[in-house]
Amino acid sequence: MNINNKILFVTLLIFSVMFSCNDAAKKVNKNDKKLSTDLVKNHQSLNNDSKEIIQPIIEILESEYDFGIIKQGEKATHDYKIKNIGNSDLLITSAKGSCGCTVPEWPKEPIRPGSVAKIKVTFDSKGKIGKQSKRVTLMTNAIPNVKILTIKGEIITN
Repeated sequence: MNINNKILFVTLLIFSVMFSCNDAAKKVNKNDKKLSTDLVKNHQSLNNDSKEIIQPIIEILESEYDFGIIKQGEKATHDYKIKNIGNSDLLITSAKGSCGCTVPEWPKEPIRPGSVAKIKVTFDSKGKIGKQSKRVTLMTNAIPNVKILTIKGEIITN
């Protein structure tokens, strides 16, 4: 195969790939018209029969806790209270501390509408010194689905 044939072959290959990808993108875009972004973000909007949207709503009764001053090596623990003020069960799918020194414990069972639940957060000051601020990120089935809890204070070495 001479150089001209190689160039022609590569050019045809590039064009065929470009046009086949373009056709696939057009097919996907046609299907997108059938699926609303509201439906993706809030599955409850699918039910057009009811004017009431059924969903959990999380209310953090206290999102930040200051444990004050503690000695290095001590642990600070706090129970955060959350309330489901929605009209559907609230599920906490995960709770993650911003570091290994911050450990959350959360209810694994659904939190019924109107109920209050506790999220226990323990901060271990081992190896820490000075002002500290750590976060716990909650993932829920509420909208918005992410909530942040903060635990902070100061660590002294005496």
